[in-house]
Amino acid sequence: MGVLDFLLSNLGEVSELTLQHVELVGVSMILATTVGVPLGILLTRRAALRRWVLGGANIIQTIPSLALFGFLIPVPVMGGIGSRTAIVALTLYALLPIIRNTYAGIRNVDPAVIEAGRGMGMTDQQLLWRVEMPLSLGVILAGIRVATVISVGVATIAAAVGAGGLGMYIFRGVGMVNNQVILAGAIPAAALAVLADFGLGWAERRLAVK
Repeated sequence: MGVLDFLLSNLGEVSELTLQHVELVGVSMILATTVGVPLGILLTRRAALRRWVLGGANIIQTIPSLALFGFLIPVPVMGGIGSRTAIVALTLYALLPIIRNTYAGIRNVDPAVIEAGRGMGMTDQQLLWRVEMPLSLGVILAGIRVATVISVGVATIAAAVGAGGLGMYIFRGVGMVNNQVILAGAIPAAALAVLADFGLGWAERRLAVK
């Protein structure tokens, strides 16, 4: 039986695992964006925090994904077996590109434009929302795009902590030494990553200020 035959004959289970995968990535990206964008903005206003925040996010990125999932299991509230641990881990992994791109996007806004806004009597908050954020939106979205693609791949590890997703087929295939089952999880996961990259890339180009 080929990979395509396997996918078609198990279409119900494949669809369910794909939806679980999308849910894990979607929830974690919402959380990461909700935390990462404000942190990136904060760094542009509090330069002293840059080393600590970016350094902490960089350290998280260096932790092997399976190890991070394992470290989180015994943590109260955030850990345990199931989707909660996976979402926390994916959120932590997604923070660095979002924080870094938000900071870089705002910092790279032309100072002359900001000065012009100040000359018009804009407050710092008005400059942020009416000038800096619109001009840096493309860069910020690029960070979200990178984080999303990374999360789609890392989410395959979620099966190791009982969170479901397409990683279930990958781990099952490894246990069975069956390449077809492994590919049944890997191919849809890769397709999701490509779709996310294409969709967010299109939005990035549309929203980027020319």
